[in-house]
Amino acid sequence: MQGTSDNGAVLALHGVGVRKEGQWLLRDITWTVQRGEHWALLGANGSGKTTLLKIVTGYEWPTEGTVSVRGRKLGECHIPELRKTIGWVSSALERRIPPRDSAMNVALSGLDASFGVYRNFGTAEEDRARQSLDQLGLTPQAKQPFETLSQGERQRVLIARALTPGPALLVLDEPCAGLDPAAREAFLARLAALQTSRPDLTLVLVTHHIEEIHATVDKVLVLKDGELLACGAPPDVLRDRVLTNAFNHPCAITRENGRYTLRLNARD
Repeated sequence: MQGTSDNGAVLALHGVGVRKEGQWLLRDITWTVQRGEHWALLGANGSGKTTLLKIVTGYEWPTEGTVSVRGRKLGECHIPELRKTIGWVSSALERRIPPRDSAMNVALSGLDASFGVYRNFGTAEEDRARQSLDQLGLTPQAKQPFETLSQGERQRVLIARALTPGPALLVLDEPCAGLDPAAREAFLARLAALQTSRPDLTLVLVTHHIEEIHATVDKVLVLKDGELLACGAPPDVLRDRVLTNAFNHPCAITRENGRYTLRLNARD
């Protein structure tokens, strides 16, 4: 199974496989992400999501197949420059942010893909950081130290940091982890507003939970055991039989007001 055509794609993987110590972690992944598309990447623990993210962000090399970002092929381009075209937000990054840096400085650090600010920035660069913070509703927190922000605010600051350089692709790796239900809904509402206001934004949201797949997500990719299980529009992919297969447990999916809910049924 494969994703859509890669004509003019922001991201294109063809026949990608990763083999380590005699075991295939990914196998035969063909997937394309077009400009302005909003994807959700779904799968159980051990399905290959983390390995796929490392491939997409240029931190791991495929054993077989090809990976291109905006037409630049992994292995034939300067990797640090390639990484600058991908905004990556992960809980692993939060631990590397200097806790006393202001939200503004964290957003500015995205321009150099650094952790901390090590130079003076020009007016135009500062304007870009302010705009990123404003788009995420963080203007009042711009001068506030990162360590004093709520978990939801920290996640939004990390997104602002990723957006400030103007990436071709924004990857959010389980951004709702650690948020309580109310904070999660507030975060998802803000993310949906960002997606609506930025029709050019190309996004991949990585999650375990279909409840986090907002109505603004227009495509879903499901991994199982390192292989592509399903790929397509949410109504076609977020179905009982697909997710029962993905999670190896009977699942019932309901949809209301464009949002999905998964219920685990008792085994026979």
